[in-house]
Amino acid sequence: MKKLTDIYFDSYSSTLSVNLSKELNELSEREWTSKNFIFATAVSVMSSSRIEGETLEVDSYVKYKMLDVEYLPNLTEKPNDLYMAYEFARDNKLTVNNFSKAHSIATEHLLAASQRGVVRKGNMLVMEQKTNRVQYEAANSFIVQSEYESFWQELSELIEQELSIEEVFYYASLIHLVFVNIHPFNDGNGRTARLLEKWFLASKLGNKAWFIPSENYYYQNLSDYYANLARVGLFYDDLDYEKGLSFLLMLPNAFYINKSND
Repeated sequence: MKKLTDIYFDSYSSTLSVNLSKELNELSEREWTSKNFIFATAVSVMSSSRIEGETLEVDSYVKYKMLDVEYLPNLTEKPNDLYMAYEFARDNKLTVNNFSKAHSIATEHLLAASQRGVVRKGNMLVMEQKTNRVQYEAANSFIVQSEYESFWQELSELIEQELSIEEVFYYASLIHLVFVNIHPFNDGNGRTARLLEKWFLASKLGNKAWFIPSENYYYQNLSDYYANLARVGLFYDDLDYEKGLSFLLMLPNAFYINKSND
């Protein structure tokens, strides 16, 4: 059964309260510079890393990247790996091979070399970081390879399609949700899922998409992020993506962070 489907789009669009065209136009008016990319990516990377349990504060990592403030290597090496993965994504087309490379870059200090960018062989229980409770059971070892291949076949087709702005945001969130539930790698799935979402946005909307503070919004609303991910179900074989609407609607709300900070 196709997972990156449009069957939830009507419900999504009828519930959507954010004027995406207006927000993107305002985002486009911002100056695109290397310095701005460093700042936006530092916030995105450290927010995503904080979701995964890294301890350095977001503003501290921004100071590290922008002002050369020094921190202990154990506080910065994993975020730095993810930062380099974002740079790689910015400079390369979204393909399955490039995504595998991005995962390998992002997990240099997390996984053994033999496990980076490689689909896992074993089963996987996904734990919630804050509570250490089982959040859901990912695709089992017998089907994870085929599920991942089917996912990328559908995603590759989407990349080539003409989509409205609303469809781009809808599919970006759905890609995030489906990928997380497959959980194809031994580790690094969450941080690369959020990178994948942003990479898809950029592939459709251009470089301005890298300024969308999605990772920071998820971090600032972490309880909702986990709760909305969990709504689709606990077991991979019984997932109900129709219940994922609340998760799909989180991404557009990321624009509200910009509003509050302006």
